[in-house]
Amino acid sequence: MAECNHDCSNCASKCSEAKPSSLLAPANAGSDVRKVIGVVSGKGGVGKSLVTGLLASATMRAGKRAAILDADITGPSIPRMFGVNEPVYGNEYGMVPPETETGVKMMSINLILENTTDPVIWRGALIAGTVKQFWSEVCWGDVDCLYVDMPPGTGDVPLTVFQSLPVDGIIIVASPQELVGMIVEKAVNMAKMMNIPVIGIIENMAYMACPDCGKKLYPFGEGKTIDVAMKHSLPLLAQLPIDPAIAAACDAGRVEDVRLDAIDGAVAAVLACPNRVIE
Repeated sequence: MAECNHDCSNCASKCSEAKPSSLLAPANAGSDVRKVIGVVSGKGGVGKSLVTGLLASATMRAGKRAAILDADITGPSIPRMFGVNEPVYGNEYGMVPPETETGVKMMSINLILENTTDPVIWRGALIAGTVKQFWSEVCWGDVDCLYVDMPPGTGDVPLTVFQSLPVDGIIIVASPQELVGMIVEKAVNMAKMMNIPVIGIIENMAYMACPDCGKKLYPFGEGKTIDVAMKHSLPLLAQLPIDPAIAAACDAGRVEDVRLDAIDGAVAAVLACPNRVIE
């Protein structure tokens, strides 16, 4: 038997020291992304894309460079939320992502479709491959924090992102309904199985402010998300309100105009998240 040179990538031996080859997709040659953060939810309709947009906007206000990879291929909403509709062009490194008014870079399937209302009727493998292309074939440039807006659930796309991108941590978005507690736990458990750190939980639609006295009202009940966070020893990073003004800003492509102190605190946690060492 030949002496081991510890180069497992070019060795056909099945010895006990053999290490599995990395599934990470190569980064684009024109990209310098220092932190990758996944924004996930166990179910749809909890405001994951809204939270992604708010986090990216607040990151820019904090003096850092932010970008968004819209991995929700069949339900993209990021470009509309930011009012971005310019076409994608290419350079020697690949696709160049358009930027918002404040400088947030983004890539979404809706930026390369002929019509934004065209449905994407693809099977899982093609969708997952597109997400990898958005990482490897997009020239992200100099980015401090790339937020990955993922579709709900624990299927093909989250699995692809966790295995193919150097994700440093995830933020789980939840709403206060009782059922969501179980769904959040699924997302937490998937992160643990994939060895991805969970930075914390953001609760959307947590309360509404009385228009007369300003008192916080909790139409879906209070404390459910906090209980789930405590059960898993995770911080509750922010509780976001039900506010028609926020919805109107998103519909008008002005999510960058929305400012919430709670989101600023969540961004501080993101920026403090250490980079994960990936073997």
